[in-house]
Amino acid sequence: MSDLPGRPRSAVRTTPSDQAAVRRGNLGRVLRLLRDAGPRSRARIAADTGLNKATVSSLVAELADRGLVAPGDVDRGGAVGRPGQTVHLDGTGVCGIGVELNVDYLAVLVLDLRGEVRFEHRVPLDVPALGAERTLDEVARLVRVAVEGTSDATPVGITVAVPGLVRSADGVVTDAPNLGWRGVPVLAGLNARLRPECPVRVENDANLAAIAEWATGPEAGTPDLVYLTGEVGVGGGLVVDGRLLRGTSGFSGEVGHTPLGDPALACGCGRRGCWETVVGLGALLRAAADPDDPVRDTGRDLEARLAELAARADAGDRRTLDALAAVGTGLGTGAAVLINLVNPRVVLLGGYFAVLGRFLLPTMTAELRARVFAADLAGARVVLSTLGFTAAARGGAHVALEPVLDDPTLVATPDLPQHPTPIRTETPA
Repeated sequence: MSDLPGRPRSAVRTTPSDQAAVRRGNLGRVLRLLRDAGPRSRARIAADTGLNKATVSSLVAELADRGLVAPGDVDRGGAVGRPGQTVHLDGTGVCGIGVELNVDYLAVLVLDLRGEVRFEHRVPLDVPALGAERTLDEVARLVRVAVEGTSDATPVGITVAVPGLVRSADGVVTDAPNLGWRGVPVLAGLNARLRPECPVRVENDANLAAIAEWATGPEAGTPDLVYLTGEVGVGGGLVVDGRLLRGTSGFSGEVGHTPLGDPALACGCGRRGCWETVVGLGALLRAAADPDDPVRDTGRDLEARLAELAARADAGDRRTLDALAAVGTGLGTGAAVLINLVNPRVVLLGGYFAVLGRFLLPTMTAELRARVFAADLAGARVVLSTLGFTAAARGGAHVALEPVLDDPTLVATPDLPQHPTPIRTETPA
């Protein structure tokens, strides 16, 4: 701590609250190190963090008491002296819950602190027809099912992903045109239904999916990344220099409503010519199948419907192949704008784009090569997400766990109190 002006050095003191804050920060440093770098001996933790060995031993002991770390094998890394026992991340007793609320399904995914999936479930649901209140009833029911399915772990947070503009400060969905929602207080509604003992937050689905990809996907840690997800609507999440790009009001990423579509086509938002009118799932299904075709039945599981489309394409069905080629071309047009704008290292395709990606990539790539200004796509690669339709829910669960990694004292034990400071509201990249 630097000296205060006009006061002798001996007069500067740290208060107990300062010391407690420093300790909480150091607990988080050790916990994040174990999560990101794997098991470590106490001596190695001290070397990696710059903390002294006595402090590290004390921190590890508290983390173990809180059930967040556990002893592991003997470290035989070649250091001089007696080998030390490693410490590894445990955290099986705490979990984060992510829920995705989309046009025609609800999904829930539970992660423990190690990042392992403890529970996962998706149900078909016609959300626009059901309406906001009854949909929130179903979300609350699904959360209870997830809690019951992971009864040996305590939830430390719940994050709900919604496809639309979300005011995350108070959890109000200001505009979700494909759901038919405007000004819906999702956070207040869920708090009233669940009365949870852990924080609930509401975020945009594409932003959460981008966080999941950046944190846990095959391109994890890529500092400049564009994530595009195709559902009934089209959303995007942009990670620039390792940080999620939110914009002034937190409404960035609504790429589906850029004017890149046919001006004659009406969008669910009330405008015409939006990009999602030519690359969204609805556009594909209208082009590929008649209204009474089973692949357009929203009561059926989405993955089963997409599998049927893939089977038709593999069988050489010309209508299906032409529809996929048109979507691929439209996808390349919009992705080229994003590459020219932010110069990402990776463009990740999620949602139905990933499921049917092998049919979309040829025409998409051709369009990119024709429209990206810099040579070789400005260094960008197009990659299909492996997280499937769980990406937004997974990102939500990841965000729900982040506060514990910042302040492990949020996890209480019978002998150690829970720190009462409210969980921070910023979403990590």
